[in-house]
Amino acid sequence: MRIFPIIVCISLAFSCSPSNESQLLDPPNILWISHEDLSPIYGCYGDDYAHTPNIDQLAENSFRFTRAYSNAPICAPARSTLITGQYATSLGTQHLRSEIPVPEAMKILPEVLREAGYYTSNNVKTDYNFSHEGRWDESSSEAHWRNRPDGKPFFSVFNFMITHEGPTNALRASDTDRLSERRDPERAILPPYIPDTPKMRQIWAHMYDLLAVFDEGVGELLSQLEEDNLLDNTIVFVFSDHGHGLPGHKRWLNNAGLQIPFILHVPHKYRKLASNLEDKVTDQMVAFVDFAPTVIHLAGAEVPEMMEGRVFLGSEAEEKNYVFGYRDRADDCYEVARSVFDGRYLYVRHFMPQLPYFQNAFIFNKGGSYEEFNRMLAKGEVPEETLKMYQEKPVEQLFDLQTDPHETRNLINEEGMETLVGNLRNNLKEWMVEHRDTGVLNEGEMMMRAMEKGSSVYEVVRAIPETDFREIVAAASLVGRIEDPASLVPSLTHQNSFVRFWGLVALDAYSGDLSGLEGGLAKLMDDESPSVAVKAAEIGIRNGIHQEQAYERLSAILQHDYEPLVLQAAISTRLIEEKAVPLLPLIQQTVMPKYSGEIWGRYKSWSYPMFIGMALDQTQINCGVNIDYPR
Repeated sequence: MRIFPIIVCISLAFSCSPSNESQLLDPPNILWISHEDLSPIYGCYGDDYAHTPNIDQLAENSFRFTRAYSNAPICAPARSTLITGQYATSLGTQHLRSEIPVPEAMKILPEVLREAGYYTSNNVKTDYNFSHEGRWDESSSEAHWRNRPDGKPFFSVFNFMITHEGPTNALRASDTDRLSERRDPERAILPPYIPDTPKMRQIWAHMYDLLAVFDEGVGELLSQLEEDNLLDNTIVFVFSDHGHGLPGHKRWLNNAGLQIPFILHVPHKYRKLASNLEDKVTDQMVAFVDFAPTVIHLAGAEVPEMMEGRVFLGSEAEEKNYVFGYRDRADDCYEVARSVFDGRYLYVRHFMPQLPYFQNAFIFNKGGSYEEFNRMLAKGEVPEETLKMYQEKPVEQLFDLQTDPHETRNLINEEGMETLVGNLRNNLKEWMVEHRDTGVLNEGEMMMRAMEKGSSVYEVVRAIPETDFREIVAAASLVGRIEDPASLVPSLTHQNSFVRFWGLVALDAYSGDLSGLEGGLAKLMDDESPSVAVKAAEIGIRNGIHQEQAYERLSAILQHDYEPLVLQAAISTRLIEEKAVPLLPLIQQTVMPKYSGEIWGRYKSWSYPMFIGMALDQTQINCGVNIDYPR
């Protein structure tokens, strides 16, 4: 293992004032070294269980951010936000995974830098939820700044997948062969929502070992910069894409899912570009949406108007008062949740609180940590904080991260918090309206509308008048607030199909008697909007209302040609559990063959066909069919 030597001139970065000559310097090279699925556990963050000598030595002469955040707790929407400088919810790219049409005029970070004279390379992951073709000079496993023409500045990204939840949970010894020492599972300190079992300690220790492998990769890249005499000319970012690849972190819209480590190295000659940072450790709030505009600013180029993030470095840096987060569909688990963080308090609004985090779905029934959680649950031996993951979610949550860093105490109804909650709730609502949050538009229908118009989701949602969009947000805000289902009649009969959809979600979240709404539900099962019809059918089957009609409607949409709509029907079919038995012949003989293929030996592609297949495989398991499910 090589520990990269930080040379003396760089160590002066914090002892010398910036020179006016920096205004005459060539544009800096910019290197992103990113990795997957880890929270801030580098040694330089005070974690003495970690072994990260290269990162720690880099941090000695760099800036360490203590309040840096992904805007989404899962990779594709996080990466979409990172590379576009736009909230994924503005583009419709917040689901995992999808194939969203984006505006033709949209230029992502490497495109802007190419126009500014940079060579751009990406090694190798994209996962933006839209095509990356033609947007980089080079995007491949061979991409490297060393491939650039002589004299060109570069923007290069290296993403390490070794820390992903897959390797973390697989416990493959081969993934850590290169390490001379490994973490002792007995020394692991688990958070209160992780069951303290030998298996979870082993996984936790292995996660830290994978971090050590990444640290060696950081050292190798920094050594390459030194070999190329580029260290003095390169601004280096080291960061993760979101929190740990474990339950309670990845996919969870909380601080554990959103907070990331972030080390920023600025060579002395470019110190003026970060003139707003005075200390090596900064509590300035930054989020992924801010990374692209900040890098463009560092390169001396003009930030596109479409970008929604703020520049956080230099004399033009803007302080950030709030960080917004989003959690939407992941694989075949539909969710809509939003968060806002003010630097101390995290407010979360769950718009589908009736769905627990641990749904009865493939992603929560696979091996590793999920298997161990489920095993301990079956034995009745999970901690109280773990048990919450299997229950309906609170409609709202408020956590004080200063006094409760593990987010175990929900303060939403605490006396004295009313004004704070009201302010955060209103800020979140206004942010959703201002940025036209596409999460309140059902995925399949919003994509179908864009396709029919030959446009993008971004443009379709901005064609909705603000008053109409506020009505949709208001309808979504009724979820979890209903005491009398009759109060939903205005939403269920509204002319806007998105309002009708949210009326049905609110009805689904209501646990009381639905008597008196049978006729309305029957009408909605035949709604012109497939999304509305599917949700109405799901509710009807679950509650024994017009079931024959409901099965017919689900059957029809399961055979639809448009995959995003089929996915919604497949998810609803999974959610009715054993009541899906009448649909099994159709699923087995007609639908599954259409989406079968070689991925994992079962599915046609990594996108919608996979998620449709996963939902319908779980449906069959729910109905007692033996499926050789991929693990």
